Amino acid sequence: MNNKIVLIILLLAAAGMQAQYKYDNRYESKIDSIIKLMTLEEKAGQLNQLAYGWGWGPTVKSEVKGDYAKMVAEGKIGSFLNAVGADLTRDLQKVAMEKSRLHIPLIFGFDVIHGFKTTFPVPLAEVASWDPAIVEYSAKMQAKEAAATGIHWTFAPMVDIARDSRWGRIVEGAGEDTYLGSIMAAARVKGFQGTLGNENIAACVKHFAAYGAAEGGRDYNTVDISERVLRETYLPPFKAALDAGALTFMCSFNEIAGVPSSGSKFLLSDVLRNEWQFKGFVVSDWNSPGEMINHGFAADLKDAARISITAGLDMDMESRAYTAYLKELVEKKQVPVADVDESVRRVLRVKFILGLFDDPYKYCSKEREQNFVMSKEMQDAALKVAEQSIVLLKNNGVLPLKDAYKKIAVVGPCANAKKIPLGSWEQYGDSNDVVTVLEGIKKTYPKADVTFVQAVTITDTTKAGFDEAVQAAKDAELVIAVVGEDGHMSGEASCRASIDLPGVQNELVEALQKTGKPLVVVLMNGRALALGAIDKNADAVVEAWFPGITCGTAITNVLTGKINPSARLPITFPKVTGQIPSHYNHKNTGRPNDPNNHYTSGYLDTDINPLYPFGYGLSYTAFKYGTVKLSKQSIKATDKITVTVPVSNTGKLEGTETVQLYLRDMVGSVTRPVKELKRFVKVNLKPGESKDVQFTINEEDLKFWDINMHFSSEPGEFRVMVGGNSRDVQQETFTLE
Repeated sequence: MNNKIVLIILLLAAAGMQAQYKYDNRYESKIDSIIKLMTLEEKAGQLNQLAYGWGWGPTVKSEVKGDYAKMVAEGKIGSFLNAVGADLTRDLQKVAMEKSRLHIPLIFGFDVIHGFKTTFPVPLAEVASWDPAIVEYSAKMQAKEAAATGIHWTFAPMVDIARDSRWGRIVEGAGEDTYLGSIMAAARVKGFQGTLGNENIAACVKHFAAYGAAEGGRDYNTVDISERVLRETYLPPFKAALDAGALTFMCSFNEIAGVPSSGSKFLLSDVLRNEWQFKGFVVSDWNSPGEMINHGFAADLKDAARISITAGLDMDMESRAYTAYLKELVEKKQVPVADVDESVRRVLRVKFILGLFDDPYKYCSKEREQNFVMSKEMQDAALKVAEQSIVLLKNNGVLPLKDAYKKIAVVGPCANAKKIPLGSWEQYGDSNDVVTVLEGIKKTYPKADVTFVQAVTITDTTKAGFDEAVQAAKDAELVIAVVGEDGHMSGEASCRASIDLPGVQNELVEALQKTGKPLVVVLMNGRALALGAIDKNADAVVEAWFPGITCGTAITNVLTGKINPSARLPITFPKVTGQIPSHYNHKNTGRPNDPNNHYTSGYLDTDINPLYPFGYGLSYTAFKYGTVKLSKQSIKATDKITVTVPVSNTGKLEGTETVQLYLRDMVGSVTRPVKELKRFVKVNLKPGESKDVQFTINEEDLKFWDINMHFSSEPGEFRVMVGGNSRDVQQETFTLE
C-alpha cells in the first residue's frame, strides 16, 4: 500500500470520527419528519425502555416473547436492556422494522461494566493502572465482544467520585480523585465508542450526579453537598466524558439538596443541556422516576412522569410512567408537547448516529458473535489489563518469588475460588473459565509440593480450619495467603458498615505469621480495606482487586517478577474503618492535627494518617527523585510554568514509576484542599537510568469556584509537590501575580 493511499485512509478515518462526535444537522430534518408522523403513544414508546426478562441481571431468551413483540409492533417500546445475543436482537429488531407503523429501530442496552463474557478486572482495579491507554484499550475490547452479541449501548462508564469505601459501588468507578477520574472517564468513553463502527457501542455516563457522596456510604441514600463541592469534585468527570463524545447519560437514584436527580431541572437541563450543550439523551436508572414517590417528591407515578419529562429526563427505564401517563399529561396541558418532542428527538438522534436507521441489523452478526466472544484475543487482553492493575503495597524482600521453592503452602478462602475473582457485575462471566491463584502457582512451580488449605470461608467466625493451615505453613518454605471479600460484597446495594477483612481472616494471617515462614498476602476486594493488621503481619502485601478470569495467571506473573508491578492506588487505604472518609485532598482545619496538642483535630484511639496513601504503590526496583525545579518563581495569568524533576532507577531491575504532580493554593477566597492532583506520567527506566520529567502548569490549573461562584484563579502563593504518591513529595513554591 503506497503512502498516498495510507494518507487518504487516515484522513477518512479522522473525518469519520469527527462526524460521529460532532452533532451536525444532517439528521435533524429526517428526525423532524419522523416526529411529525408520530402519535403521542408512539412518542411515549420511544422513551420507554423495558428489561427483556425481570430483575437486575441479564435474562437470556432464545425467542421473542409474545407480549413484548406486540408492544414493539405497536410502537410502545423504544429500547430493551438485557436482550442479548445476535439471534434474539435480530428477531426483536425485525419486529420493529417489519411490523411497527414507522419502522423505527430498537436500541439494545446492557451493563458492560468490566466485560461481557470475558471478565476483565473491575473498573477500580483498571484505574489502579494509572494508565488511560490501558483503560481505553480494555473498554475497546469489551465493546468489541459485547457488540458481537447485538448490544448497541453500555450503561458505563460509572464516573462517580467516591471517598467512602463503605459504599459498594466504589468498585465500579475511578476512586477518590476528580482529576484522575476525569482522565479515566474520557478514556473509557473513547474505548467504548471509538468511531462507532460495528465493533463499538455507545457509552452511558452515570450516575448523574454525586451518587458517590451518599451519606453513610449507604447505597441510594441522600446526598447533601454545596454547589461548589458538586462543581469542583463530582461534576468534572461527567464533563470530561461528555467532551470525549459520550452519547448518553444516566441519572442517579439519590437526591441532592432535596431534589431527586430524576426530577432535577438544575442537573438535567440547566447544567447538562444549557451549560454543557449536551445533545444526546438521558436515561433513568431502574425505576428512578417511580422512586421519587418514596422520596416524597412526587405524589404518584403520574406526577413522577410530569416532573421527570419537564426536568429533562428522556428515556424511562422500567418505571413505565411515560407510557402510562404522557399522553394524558400532554392532552391536559400539564406537560408541553414540545418537551416530549425534544426527548424523542434526542433518542432518535442517537439511533441515527449509531447507524441503526441505515442498518438496523449491523450488530446482529452470528459470525462475529462466534469469533469474538471469549476468543483468545479477548482473554489475552484481559490478562494484559489485569497484570497492569495489581498494586504491590508491601515487600520485605520476599518478592519477586525465587525459582527454587520445593514446598509452598497456599492458604485462604480466595486461593482456589473460581467465582470470587469475577467480582460484581460479572454478567455472562463463567467461573469455569477462571484461573485460580492455586492453579497459577501450580503451573509456575510444577516440580514443587504445593499444599492447599482453605482454612476458612470469607465470613467464617470460627477457627476450626486454622490448625491444618498452620501445619501446612510450618511444613512449607513459603506461605501465600489469599484473602479478601466475596465478589458480591461490593457493587450495587452491597455496602459495608466495616471495611475490615470479613470473618476471621485477620486472625488467620496472624496465625500464619507466627510460624515464622515467609508470608505473602494477596488481597481480592472491590474497595479500600482497613489493613492495619495485615500490614503488621505480612512480609509482602499484594492488592489484586477482583482481577477477572485470568486471575491466577496475572497474580502469579506479578509474584514471580515476570511482571514488575507499576500500579498505584486510586483510593486511600485507612488503618481502621473509623478513619473514613479518608482522602488525600481534604481541607485543612483551623486546628490541624498535632500529636503533641490535645486540642487539635484527631482521634483518641488512633492517628489520622492513612496506612497507604492515594497514589501509592511499590516496584521491584527503587526510584529516587532529585530536586524539583521551576522555570519561573512568579508568573502572570498568561504565562506557563515548567516543573522539572529528575527521576532515577537506583535498583537492579527495569521498572515503571508513576510521577505525580500536586498543587496547593495557599490562600483563597474560599478554603482550598491541602493538595490536588494536576498531572501524572508513567516513566519507564532501566537500572541506573535517569530522566528529567517535565510538567507544564498554566492558569487553568489554578482555577476554582471562588467566593462568588466564578470559576477563576486568584493571585497569591502556590505550592508545587512532586513525588511517587500523595504523601511522599518534594515541593517548591511560585506566585501568581
